[in-house]
Amino acid sequence: MERNNLAFYDQQASQWWNETATIFPLSKLNPLRFQYFDRFIPNWRGLKVLDVGCGGGYTCEFLAQRGARVTGIDPSAACIEVATDHAEEMGLTINYHVGVGEILPFACDLFDVVVCVDVLEHVQSVAATVTEIGRVIQPGGLFCFDTINRTWQSRWLMIWLLEDVLRQIPRGIHNWHQFVPPKELHQLLTQAEFSQVTLQGFDLFGRTPLAQITHLIHYLRTGEFQIQFDNHTGVMYIGTARMS
Repeated sequence: MERNNLAFYDQQASQWWNETATIFPLSKLNPLRFQYFDRFIPNWRGLKVLDVGCGGGYTCEFLAQRGARVTGIDPSAACIEVATDHAEEMGLTINYHVGVGEILPFACDLFDVVVCVDVLEHVQSVAATVTEIGRVIQPGGLFCFDTINRTWQSRWLMIWLLEDVLRQIPRGIHNWHQFVPPKELHQLLTQAEFSQVTLQGFDLFGRTPLAQITHLIHYLRTGEFQIQFDNHTGVMYIGTARMS
């Protein structure tokens, strides 16, 4: 079975904003992850923000509704088409592009903030993507991200349980070998001249297998995630870095 099969996003594009679609639960993560990012940026109004790996536009629209001047980029032309159409329907001005994180078609020092959520575990080169993000952020600008750690816990939860057993995530969407350990990402950020790196656990499912199953049962019953930020980075983690 192919792993890191990103064709899923093309296949889901037409249903991206359908509340019954497989992809739609991702839209519910933005209010949660921005509880963390808002600690560093309490007011997004007027900021020039790039969303790398924007898909059909969940995070772009979330930020545009908060007054940011948003640009989104994604390798899926189908997702970008849907994102563009939906933004127009919502009366939102968002600048969308087809492209990849490793080669961003933007000038240096252009953005106040770059957001890259649920994406670094899918790119072909994390190092190249982080370097490009650093290039397009102006000095003093902020990089906001979350991703998945490469541990036995993430393999058990994200792939075996959520993909293979419960089928809450499409099978093949993740490649465990492309998950990104926090130490590795911290090193890449430093090499790309970022500083003031923060990292915390983005704990959607609890720390232990029993807690994770309990959280999943709650989600399956209610459709709501239970979130806490802590020092447990064994599965998902979230962070920021400041461009020097």
